[in-house]
Amino acid sequence: MLTAEQIIELFKMKPLRKEGGYYVETYRSDERIAKAGLPARYNGERSLGTAILYLVTPDAFSRLHRVNSDEVFHFYLGDCVTMLELHGDGSSEVITLGPDITKGQQVQTVVPRGSWQGCFLNKGGRFALMGTTVAPGFETADFETAQRQELLKQYPERRELILNLTQ
Repeated sequence: MLTAEQIIELFKMKPLRKEGGYYVETYRSDERIAKAGLPARYNGERSLGTAILYLVTPDAFSRLHRVNSDEVFHFYLGDCVTMLELHGDGSSEVITLGPDITKGQQVQTVVPRGSWQGCFLNKGGRFALMGTTVAPGFETADFETAQRQELLKQYPERRELILNLTQ
């Protein structure tokens, strides 16, 4: 049976230090968008798009964070993942990414730009291999880590998940 360690080795994945989990960039467009052609929230030019493979394990989860672009998550294989999204309008969603679409699990979801997001492997799971596609392409400058106390004030109904997904 396939293990997380085998996947990490096969794809030469690295720890994603600020966020958590493991990743490898699989695509970065060689075409660029000039800063003048982008919304003001970007500090410079960007690739048209980027994609990564992303792996979570029982010990490696995605801490709450946000990015400047829409991010499309794709579920590929493994066990179910719970994703929390906290939106700028005060609403929130909890989504289950997984293979069983007959039970409401999703194989794809879009996290709107500027929404806080984080995810973890469901209890008893061994790993989940996912991918993300970002357009305009991701740059480290577009990444922001969540501040626990601020989110607890804004989204008190999601307290338990916020505590689990922040430091």
